[in-house]
Amino acid sequence: MFLLAGARAEIKVGGVFPALASVGLVGEVPDTKDKILVVDFWASWCAPCKAAFPALGKINADYAARGVVLVGISVDEKPAAYADFVKKMAPTFLTLHDASQKLVRAVAVPAMPTTYLIGRDGKVRFIHAGYQGESTDRILRTQIDKLLAAN
Repeated sequence: MFLLAGARAEIKVGGVFPALASVGLVGEVPDTKDKILVVDFWASWCAPCKAAFPALGKINADYAARGVVLVGISVDEKPAAYADFVKKMAPTFLTLHDASQKLVRAVAVPAMPTTYLIGRDGKVRFIHAGYQGESTDRILRTQIDKLLAAN
């Protein structure tokens, strides 16, 4: 697992997630106003991240029309590693590159991958560190359904 050393603050459940447009991500940041946001932090060297991509693609396909925006955020330091991974994996959801590491530091991501489910109010509702296959997929879907039902 990837652990961040020296992180000052950690975004926890109930905390406000930083606005994606404010942290210098490489790529076109989506409009997330009044949407449920699923943010998955990943790295090209992370085997569980690679395993999660097909499931995240299915979640995106199933929920995008219902007001859910899924964004994969690469924490790779080298742009080529990010680009090669995206080319190889061909994700069916939006990916952005945190080349400056500004967002990953602000959030203090505990492990790769880590997925944050953020309500329409911008507050973190659920956090999942790691990826455990079908069980993680079921939990994410159940929690997204709860967020959709709440609004």
